[in-house]
Amino acid sequence: MPELLMGLSLGLGAGVMPGALLTLVITASLRGGFRAGVRLACVPLLSDLPVVLLAVTAVGALPEALLRVLSVCGGLYVVYLGVETLREARTALPPRPGEDAPSSAREILRGVVVNLLNPHPWLFWIAVGSPVYVAAWDRAPAYALGFTGAFYLVLVGSKVALAGAVGAGRHRLTPRGYRLLLGASGVLLAAVGVVLIVRGLAPPAYS
Repeated sequence: MPELLMGLSLGLGAGVMPGALLTLVITASLRGGFRAGVRLACVPLLSDLPVVLLAVTAVGALPEALLRVLSVCGGLYVVYLGVETLREARTALPPRPGEDAPSSAREILRGVVVNLLNPHPWLFWIAVGSPVYVAAWDRAPAYALGFTGAFYLVLVGSKVALAGAVGAGRHRLTPRGYRLLLGASGVLLAAVGVVLIVRGLAPPAYS
């Protein structure tokens, strides 16, 4: 089934693409281990539903101005998270074996907000996902569901694998190494936020 293969391929590309959510998965895995990272990896399953519904029911109808506003707002929020992570990294200590993150609800809420304000899921479902989904649905609903299921299986699965790798090695870090890694996550978050802001403020390109 070509839709299934397309969903797997696109899901892998989206899952490993550097961005705000991937960095949040790494940061959560450093702080709280594998389970904390998995919770963040599963955020697209919570936050993408309105994106998919809007994009599928109005393919390409969302105005560019809305996507630009989302990009700027999301960038500002991601920069804030990066600065907050950098502040924490100055005095953070590596977690002890068996120690988990104190709060999961706050991390999940952060991830949902970041993903909803990120223009990338909107652009993907408007430009790529919706046309494939609608065409597959016209052939048979099972094809459309297969495309969507394969996409999110690999999208979330790739982030879960990364969370496992980071969570398994976090206890081997020295305090200095842990602070450096956490600080690098903060810098990366801030950099991603700046990129989102610049993309939102940049003048549109006309052909």
